[in-house]
Amino acid sequence: MATSTRYLARRVRPGPLRVAQTNRVPVSPHHHHPTRRIATAAAAVDQAVPFPQSPTAPPTPIRDPVADVQSRRDRIRDAKPFSAFLTDTFDRQHDYLRISVTERCNLRCLYCMPEEGVPLSPSRELLTTPEIVLLSSLFVSQGVTKIRLTGGEPTVRRDIVPLMQQIGALRAHGLRELCLTTNGLSLHRKLDAMVEAGLTGVNLSLDTLDPWQFQLMTRRAGFAAVRKSMDRILELNRAGAGIKFKINCVVMRGLNDREILPFVEMTRDEDIEVRFIEYMPFDGNKWSEGKMFSFQEMLDVIRSKYPDVHRETGHRNDTSKTYKVPGFAGRIGFITSMTHNFCGTCNRLRITSDGNLKVCLFGNAEVSLRDILRKVNQGEPIEEEVLETLKQVAMAKPGYIAPLDDTPPLMAPNSQELLEVIGMAVKNKKEKHAGIGELEHMKNRPMILIDSSRLSSSVQPMARPARGLSIPTYLLPSNISASHIRFASTSTRTKHNKPTQSTRRLFSTTTQKLSQKKNEDQQTRLTHVSQSGTAHMVSISDKTPTKRTAIAKCSVRFSSREVIPLIKQNQLKKGDVLSVARIAGIMAAKRTADLIPLCHPIAVTHVAVELGVVEADADEEEGNGSGNGRVDVQATVSCDGKTGVEMEALTAAGAAALTVYDMCKAVDKRMVVEGLRVVLKEGGRSGRWVEEGLREGE
Repeated sequence: MATSTRYLARRVRPGPLRVAQTNRVPVSPHHHHPTRRIATAAAAVDQAVPFPQSPTAPPTPIRDPVADVQSRRDRIRDAKPFSAFLTDTFDRQHDYLRISVTERCNLRCLYCMPEEGVPLSPSRELLTTPEIVLLSSLFVSQGVTKIRLTGGEPTVRRDIVPLMQQIGALRAHGLRELCLTTNGLSLHRKLDAMVEAGLTGVNLSLDTLDPWQFQLMTRRAGFAAVRKSMDRILELNRAGAGIKFKINCVVMRGLNDREILPFVEMTRDEDIEVRFIEYMPFDGNKWSEGKMFSFQEMLDVIRSKYPDVHRETGHRNDTSKTYKVPGFAGRIGFITSMTHNFCGTCNRLRITSDGNLKVCLFGNAEVSLRDILRKVNQGEPIEEEVLETLKQVAMAKPGYIAPLDDTPPLMAPNSQELLEVIGMAVKNKKEKHAGIGELEHMKNRPMILIDSSRLSSSVQPMARPARGLSIPTYLLPSNISASHIRFASTSTRTKHNKPTQSTRRLFSTTTQKLSQKKNEDQQTRLTHVSQSGTAHMVSISDKTPTKRTAIAKCSVRFSSREVIPLIKQNQLKKGDVLSVARIAGIMAAKRTADLIPLCHPIAVTHVAVELGVVEADADEEEGNGSGNGRVDVQATVSCDGKTGVEMEALTAAGAAALTVYDMCKAVDKRMVVEGLRVVLKEGGRSGRWVEEGLREGE
């Protein structure tokens, strides 16, 4: 094809990226005016030293190619150690950056997007193209050699091609790979321009080869468009484009596990790597261990047809275990995040679309880089006009040295501050993420917002660093505001031990943590809340079975005196109110575990539901309500088991009361269900408890 020579001619010219160093940026009282914001930003750069000056390397207008080659050899020989800012305490060097460029997606995949969707961030909270380029430049200057653009779905971003062109220019400064993760729905329309911009790899998410199954799993049509994108990638590769092409398939038991072999067959004639991914838990994707099809099971399925499939040696930082069927052109891989995690060699960092740095896909600690970056523009988004002003000021400064090629200068005016915060986050990266049994209970973004529950309501500026970052306040550099540290919120308690609303889990030092651990048994705590602050089912395996009983009560109070006579005379159209409500209560008690997510299934030994009619006159004499009569409900539940039956009693009483409401609402639309509570509990370690004021036998 006509453009094939250009694809073949792409080359990488590694070299140093000059990153701006700066002082603190002064705050202007007139920052709301666009022109003044630009002027302020220019002044900030004017105070800075945008590009370090070299006393031995003055500007050279005319370059000697031989000298350039020698200079490159010298740089290789004198290469500095990998950036300390991107090296964690386990000596993992993070040279791979994933950047989410949008929260939007044109599919609704079952394992990724909650069925109800996700609320999108206001546009001003998302990173602009100049901000993405500035952050990319900063990370490349510290040794990042691979950048992957993700989403959401990155191809739906309007300026995705210009963005890739600007990031692609970083190849002159050390970037080697520019990759894209996409669902392929609209990729074919932009692929050629992306390759021209420097695209080197495509990971295409595809979980089925059946068009009808595709529509079920993605809740959208479009399989033909995805195949068109796949065909175009293969066509360009045959012309010499050299795009690394991988297909990512999330395998879910009972849904698409029967398609493992057809996916393997795709690698017979084409140089494709099909990677099978274990189903992973994220907020809203209804993960369960029963749905997860493990790596070993996948491999067994493949070996049933291809017994000679064998493991191939991969790169130490590979996320997948790579296998190959002898004679096949392509390869297959397995991403085993759940059963055999690869954390020990993890070299990845993530920037979400709202500018937060995540050091672990399954971690909930996040650091805001966006807020620090925008300080040079008085907290406002950095758009093209502001960036251009910053560039012009930098080029006009004495001692400015042009880059080795003709790309525009790339700057991060307060890069040192950014690097300090990035370094702290990386240093606090854990050795590995939680495993099965813990991971599904941890708070995290929905998958759609990670490589991008939207956290605008739960991730907010904090007065102190978050627990997940474990950085004592006194260790924060003086030029870094602790408000830049963000964390997914959980409920916490005040000094009066009362839950607060819209509060965040606060930082604690090691000493505080040890003290908390020592005294945790003395503190009031919710049994269903784990140490990570998320809800989970309590283990009862070590408890001793005992006889347990619980009684719950509530009332249905009427606003019309007409209802009670109709109930007593069985004149309501829906039938015998008290009998139907009694049966409903008994049935509900036996189904409590199906209704209340964290309840254990219990074999109840007895359920009794009593309903008493209180006449309007008697109700009035008691001084309760309006005196129009009521139905009192009492549910008694017993079992011989390891856990109590309070929830079963409450469910029985509540269901019975709601049944009364349903059968009477045609006559009285203003009735009220009230007073649902447990009045007696006995059995188990805590013994007997009776509601205050309740007489024995009531």
